[in-house]
Amino acid sequence: MHTPFPYFGETLSLLTAIIWALAVVLFKKSGENVRPLALNLFKNTLAATLFIPTMLIFKETLFRAVPAGDYFLLILSGFIGIGIGDTLLFKSLNILGAGLSAIIVSLYSPFIIALSMLWLGERLTLLQIIGAIIIVAAVLITTQAKKNGQLGRKHLLLGILYGVIATAAMAIGIVMIKPLLNKSPLLWATEVRLLGASTSLILITAIHPQRRKIIASLKSKKSWVYMLSGSFLGAYFAMFIWLAGMKYANASIASALNQTSTLFVFLFAALILHESITPRKIFALFFAVLGSFIVFFG
Repeated sequence: MHTPFPYFGETLSLLTAIIWALAVVLFKKSGENVRPLALNLFKNTLAATLFIPTMLIFKETLFRAVPAGDYFLLILSGFIGIGIGDTLLFKSLNILGAGLSAIIVSLYSPFIIALSMLWLGERLTLLQIIGAIIIVAAVLITTQAKKNGQLGRKHLLLGILYGVIATAAMAIGIVMIKPLLNKSPLLWATEVRLLGASTSLILITAIHPQRRKIIASLKSKKSWVYMLSGSFLGAYFAMFIWLAGMKYANASIASALNQTSTLFVFLFAALILHESITPRKIFALFFAVLGSFIVFFG
């Protein structure tokens, strides 16, 4: 496939990791005043709106002549993977901080592989099993970590639980539509998933007993810059160049480069959020990244 310059896809995949990591830090700053449900609703609505003109530029249509079941699957995938997954991810992010949260999210690849085995009948190699075990070990290490000495055991485990469920939801949301993604335009599939997530979050917010406080949190002037920039970078721009990276690079290489976001989140968390760097965190980070690479290349 013709590319503007050598390693174009690989460059985009690495850039995706950097931009997503920066977005995570911005989401953490937003979460200081904006509720997770409200932040996720804003993020998805902004991205869904921006992808419409993007689709027009690339001559994609939102209404494709496909079975209704395809739309249903994508909408359900958006609700589970983006609606539930990202909301719980933001809750975990608020509790654990960006650095620890990034290590928990490294469970994504083992979840993808395990679900692909159960759902799609794919086989797991010995190396992938070893990689998954290493990642789980990294997460277990984080259960002993402390955030600036202020995070109690109960809140630490709660933050980890939110992160694990969020990551599982994201993996379910992708694996359930994997066969459909193989035959569908990615921009179209992404837009339908975002619309599914946004619509479901609007309905959940409308019936939520604390809906007034959730909506009111969006009015926080202190968080608007972080919320707007994080949503644009994370939900729209990073997603767009992720799609381009997948198109112009080998899928396994692109995925491995995407996984380096764990490193960049950890770095930005220290530099921008001034989160503490401890030997235990570094040890867990090393195992998380190592395990992810073994899983991808196993």
